[in-house]
Amino acid sequence: MMKQITIYISTLLAAIVLFATPAKSQTTPRMVVNIVVGSMQAEDLERYSSNFTTSGFKRLMEQGAWFTNASYDYMQTTTPVSLATISTGALPSTHGVVAESWYEYIGNKRTSLVEDSKEQCVNYSGGSKGYSPRNLFAETISEALAEHDDKSRIATIAIEPSSAIITAGRAGEVYWLENLQASWVTSSFYTKELPQWIALYNRNDGNKTHTIKRWELLLPYDDYRNSQVSCIEGLKSKNDKRITFIGDEKSPAISNKDDVYEQMCYTPAGNNAIFSFAKQLISNNEMGKDESIDMLNIVLDSPTKICQRFGPESVEYEDMIYRLDRNIEELLSFLSAQVTDPRQIIVTLTATHGTSPSYNTPGKEQERFNVRQAEVITNAFIGSQHGNGEWILGCIDNAIYLNHNLIYEKGLSIAEIQHDVATFLMQLRGVSHAVSAEAMRNTYFGSGYGRKIQNGFYPRRSGDVIINLMPGWITEQEGIRSSSGSMYLYDTEVPLIIYGGNVKAARHDDKSDMTSLAVTEARLLGIKTPSAAEGEVLSIF
Repeated sequence: MMKQITIYISTLLAAIVLFATPAKSQTTPRMVVNIVVGSMQAEDLERYSSNFTTSGFKRLMEQGAWFTNASYDYMQTTTPVSLATISTGALPSTHGVVAESWYEYIGNKRTSLVEDSKEQCVNYSGGSKGYSPRNLFAETISEALAEHDDKSRIATIAIEPSSAIITAGRAGEVYWLENLQASWVTSSFYTKELPQWIALYNRNDGNKTHTIKRWELLLPYDDYRNSQVSCIEGLKSKNDKRITFIGDEKSPAISNKDDVYEQMCYTPAGNNAIFSFAKQLISNNEMGKDESIDMLNIVLDSPTKICQRFGPESVEYEDMIYRLDRNIEELLSFLSAQVTDPRQIIVTLTATHGTSPSYNTPGKEQERFNVRQAEVITNAFIGSQHGNGEWILGCIDNAIYLNHNLIYEKGLSIAEIQHDVATFLMQLRGVSHAVSAEAMRNTYFGSGYGRKIQNGFYPRRSGDVIINLMPGWITEQEGIRSSSGSMYLYDTEVPLIIYGGNVKAARHDDKSDMTSLAVTEARLLGIKTPSAAEGEVLSIF
């Protein structure tokens, strides 16, 4: 009997130890790095994987939680809107970011999301425009971490000020490139003086070392899948692979090779500069060196500009992807050296949106929507019924803003004008849907196009009539072959990977909403979820 009791107790103790082991093996993260690519379609990870290294994108894909069916559930898939969604875990209808600017109806003034005359640009050589996050009100994941532990070191970097500020909110160090000397700057909202090491970095022209005077291929041309070319030099093909030059084959990637800022925007130099500066930030801020969780947000704006100028079918875009793969490989190796246990590092990878097919792809040419022409015609339509006047304030990201003051002055109904304009716009070529703000406020759209438009509608900032263009159509803009901002799969579906920490390596093909990233990250870090978040925790354990 005693022997049986002894065996029972031993078995019970063994079971306790067994079930306790996973809890003890959980590693507390020291640092999280969030990488957001400006334009990248979900399918790109597999489309170009044969030319990836084993330790860049593939390392994240194979050793992380890879969500192959992640997407945004709204129409306004532009960079500022999606960055706000990524950082807050909320839809635009909740976080309130619908564009980089909107019209304020009382004074008919165009209002910027981040420009702020109360602040100044802080850099080593003087100021330019002032910026701040004052028009942002939904809490970001960076702000949630800062509230959790005031010793956490938090930093956000991007080329564009709006990208950096929207991602960070009010927390941590925030840096971007000013467009005169391509120096790293910030706003007086965050600090009154640049850290000395950044001022020295600027004085030494640290970003100039990454400029590309002659854009040549990283790999042999026969290894590339794309064939449309604008500026890549020295192309040769052993197999006489078809090369389609878009525009002037002798035109350079940028109009002025001495313009460092333009280099950062329209060549892989921008990504190179961002990753180089990121490693400097980690080292100088001693990120990952103590028990507090540190966070670095990296927003890559160059891929968006490269997509817009050259198109997703271009060799330029594909070459940028392969170089980005090498950037990530180097960063992952660098991060591993900062900690004693690689599980103390968490890396997330996603994109703000995809991008449309190029409107002028040979054999698949598509028309474009002339926004200015639509404004003039619509203004004339209202004028024919109610008298001449400036009835249209403007159109921002396919949202028409009406002159409310004039409508009130004439004693007219805003709701009726909105309805009439929406009906009229449906007659224009390229318009698939036009929905009034009144319908957005008073009708629940549970599915289809209506839901996607409504999820991106914020009454205080959205326009009076929201336009959805037909598939493949983009607005007409000089020098733009491809753009985002639609509800179609080429814009809404993006890559999403969470790597490191205690995340279980797995491929997840079920549908995942992008509002879930901030929520999942908060769970991983053991901090509270950003207050406006609406997503659900993803399956990562």
